[in-house]
Amino acid sequence: MFFFDPTFLLLIPALILALYAHAKVTQTYALLSRKRARVGLSGWQVAAELLERLGLRVRVEEIPGALTDHYDPSREALRLSQAVARGTSIADLAIVAHEVGHILQKREGYAPFALRSTLVPVAGFGSQLALPLFFLGFLFAFRPLMDIGILLFSAAVLFQLVVLPVEFNASRRALNILERFGLIDRDEKPLARQMLQAAALTYVAATAMAALQLVRLFLLRESRE
Repeated sequence: MFFFDPTFLLLIPALILALYAHAKVTQTYALLSRKRARVGLSGWQVAAELLERLGLRVRVEEIPGALTDHYDPSREALRLSQAVARGTSIADLAIVAHEVGHILQKREGYAPFALRSTLVPVAGFGSQLALPLFFLGFLFAFRPLMDIGILLFSAAVLFQLVVLPVEFNASRRALNILERFGLIDRDEKPLARQMLQAAALTYVAATAMAALQLVRLFLLRESRE
């Protein structure tokens, strides 16, 4: 069965990295969420403060789940998980500021952010259909179907590659605005950076997984020649 072919071993380093990244961000948030920021504001209050000072008109919403925080540019909504919205820790503030960083990216026309937004529907379509089409083609040794699967999956990999500079840039903006508006002290900044770096590692892991999966698809296609 090709589901257990040797090329699957290629994914193991990325799987290990993904597990490590997930554990790292979870543990870092658990640790830093116990360190209350001196400013004494909740994540929701910090979001409101930043949006007002930066002149950004975005709706803030509370959503369920853990670390589900995100900015939805299509609905102009900043969505914060309950823990982050109500939390007063340095980790909560860093996460809020990171999402505000994405809002700034959109307002300023940051090219990678615009490209990511353009690729979202393509990547979503590709990630859903790529593997079923590829393996169907593999099963029946039908190369054109495998090629379509690879092409669609390449779009998903491209999306992941574009996500990296977007996320790192949002984190840099987060630290800048937190410091500029006096929401963190100088000695709190390394802790905020620690939270953001842990979160960024999950995107690195996802990109590594996607890239290695694409290599695997090429290897499988060649094995059916």
